[in-house]
Amino acid sequence: MKKVAEVTLVFWIMKICATTLGETAGDMLSMTFNIGYGLSSIILIGFFIATLIAQLSVKKYIPVLYWLVIIATSTAGTTMSDFMDRTLGLGYATGASILAIMLVSMLFVWYKSEGSLSVTDIKNFRPEMFYWITILISNTLGTALGDYLADDSGLGFSGGALLIGSLILITVLLHYFTKISNVILFWIAFVLTRPFGATFGDLLTKSTDKGGLDLGTIGSSAVLFGILTLLIFYVSVKLHRERIVS
Repeated sequence: MKKVAEVTLVFWIMKICATTLGETAGDMLSMTFNIGYGLSSIILIGFFIATLIAQLSVKKYIPVLYWLVIIATSTAGTTMSDFMDRTLGLGYATGASILAIMLVSMLFVWYKSEGSLSVTDIKNFRPEMFYWITILISNTLGTALGDYLADDSGLGFSGGALLIGSLILITVLLHYFTKISNVILFWIAFVLTRPFGATFGDLLTKSTDKGGLDLGTIGSSAVLFGILTLLIFYVSVKLHRERIVS
């Protein structure tokens, strides 16, 4: 049986909610609770490993477990990116460049190993491991890109979100109106939704004098978690009914 979520419109809505939650929750842990980027990264990598072990141990797609791993990659990616760019002083551009090289390298190794980057039929341990490591790197890269657009490019939080949103829209149009490989377009969209979540998360949490809506990390995280919980419940019920019918 399939181990990962089917790629549908609901999947992308949930992905954006999860990545935005990863941004706000990661910032809540590292900054609001003042734990710091390094210790927060260690805690969240531990959370990622725990959820990943649970995910790898099951034989079928379980929505709650799957999306917990997605959230874990997103929150860990947020603090790891901030640790690289801020604590280590690499800066957003350098950090994003390093992570982009890591992502391309990971996809290359995956392709050479499995002969495909398709996620529609992941059922075995090795391709699933490639899948989750790639997602962790892509979510870490997305944070660096989002921060670069919001802080260094001059676009601000809303401008960065608008730019990434436009690129996502172009990717959708390419899917419907061109013959470009769906696998390529999937990974482009997957990477783009993370900086969109990062810039949108910053837009929600940052103060108004910095161009944000000043909702705070705790309030924004609570709202996003509530929305994602409802969507997971919807998907779980729908999947349960489909399995009964089949």
